[in-house]
Amino acid sequence: MRVLLTGHQGYLGTVMAPVLAAAGHEVVGLDAGLFADCVLGPMPADPPGERIDLRDVTAEHVAGVDAVIHLAALSNDPLGSLAPELTYDINHHASVRLARLARDAGVRRFLYASTCSVYGASGGDDLVAEDAPLRPVTPYAESKVRVEDDLHALADGDFTPVFMRNATAFGYSPRLRADIVLNNLVGHALLSGEVLVLSDGTPWRPLVHAADIARAFTAALTAPREAVHDRAFNIGSEINNVTVAEIAEQVAEAVSGAKVVITGENGADPRSYRVDFSRFRAAVPDFDCEWTVKQGALELADAYRKHGLTREDFERRFTRLAVLRAATDAGTVDGTLRWRR
Repeated sequence: MRVLLTGHQGYLGTVMAPVLAAAGHEVVGLDAGLFADCVLGPMPADPPGERIDLRDVTAEHVAGVDAVIHLAALSNDPLGSLAPELTYDINHHASVRLARLARDAGVRRFLYASTCSVYGASGGDDLVAEDAPLRPVTPYAESKVRVEDDLHALADGDFTPVFMRNATAFGYSPRLRADIVLNNLVGHALLSGEVLVLSDGTPWRPLVHAADIARAFTAALTAPREAVHDRAFNIGSEINNVTVAEIAEQVAEAVSGAKVVITGENGADPRSYRVDFSRFRAAVPDFDCEWTVKQGALELADAYRKHGLTREDFERRFTRLAVLRAATDAGTVDGTLRWRR
């Protein structure tokens, strides 16, 4: 199968591309390249691809493609809140435009990287399934809900959108992100000796390893159409439904000598939800997650030590908001996050 992977030079795309290739798919990439140089360790070998802004995609980019895996986005809550109009422009409007182009070009399957943060303010300890009310609390999560709605309207007998609501990702990728919770806490523990938690530690977080996300998308590509057509799936494992305080304790066990410090200075986080992941296991019985939070913390600590993670890299090169601010301050990227020619 010829697969267009958007965001192939991102945190998840860099892990997913070789998994797809190992499964026998021909992978072509599409990425704006804003974070292509945010590499910890050896430079990864990317699939053939084009450096282009998602907003500039044309019919040529989806011609001859069997399926699209759409990862590319402004990809976390602080970024979305910084420039909500850009979040909606890129994450929502450009994504739906890509899907329309794909459908018109005869693409049969469109796997969309959504997020469990669409449940954002669900609260409580009950497991949240895909039919639960959606209560996004950030522009990032709201943009995901809007795309799901619009892709649902595009579904027909020839075009199968699938909404992959990923839990919060963790784990090592050559194109590292340090601004997601487990990756961040492990970095702080190694660099400062403290597992620093700014909330009160009580919110629930569902976590999933980047490699398990890659395996889930690969499985969804070839799952029977009737099992996945126009359906939403939570991607993760119930064993990785953990509170932020529990995540911090796992990090302290993985990084010898690190001490958990819960300051509570940011107060209670309204984003709190435990997630039911059984629908995807039922639809794709051969799939299950392989990574636990503890295993991920150990993997990250080993990778950070092996590749010599520094505080400057941790806070600047591997934090999305800092990378974009540096690029705009330097004039290499304009106020709309496009490369200056």
